[in-house]
Amino acid sequence: MELDELKSQLKHKLATDHTGRSEEDIAILLTKKTNSVIAKLKRSLRIEIISCILITLVFAFIGLTSKTFAFRIYFSVFTIVSIAFLIPMFYLFKRTATLGGTAFPIKSNLQTIVTIIEEFIKRYFQFTMALLPVCFLFALLLGYHDKEPNQHIDSLAKSLFSSLWQVILFIAVYCILLSVGIYYFTKWYLKKLYGKYVSQLKECIRELTEE
Repeated sequence: MELDELKSQLKHKLATDHTGRSEEDIAILLTKKTNSVIAKLKRSLRIEIISCILITLVFAFIGLTSKTFAFRIYFSVFTIVSIAFLIPMFYLFKRTATLGGTAFPIKSNLQTIVTIIEEFIKRYFQFTMALLPVCFLFALLLGYHDKEPNQHIDSLAKSLFSSLWQVILFIAVYCILLSVGIYYFTKWYLKKLYGKYVSQLKECIRELTEE
């Protein structure tokens, strides 16, 4: 038997095999795949939650123990911000676990998970980028009004810069470079932690829809 004829028969057999299957049958076939993707997605959410808790504890520790007034205020405020950020994280994990915990993760459940995660990714990125200028301005204001200036920082600044415009230029360049770095890092981070799994779930939905 020639190779082309064998390929043709195999293709016909596979096509015939899928013809009589219902959506429920196909959902069963996709269960292992979708459960695996959802499990990885929940693992990413756990990592995010644990990281956020650790960061919150570090911020709280600095805010409570720092001898510098500006540091105490800065890290105390962002301790509250970190705690607030944990709320949607827990909600997202609970929703993903609930929707993905059914015996047959049918198309509607998968579409809901994808919608929720995509909205979270979008808001996460927007929140991160909006927080950058707030952090910069807040730090500058605290530093400017700090009644307990850091002598080490002041002496270092005097040794590096001879005029005020140099300090302003350095701060501006530093903020721009840091913002660009955080922009691309956040894009990569969200894609690595969530985006690739969303793409895999979309592929499962596409397979289920086509069948």
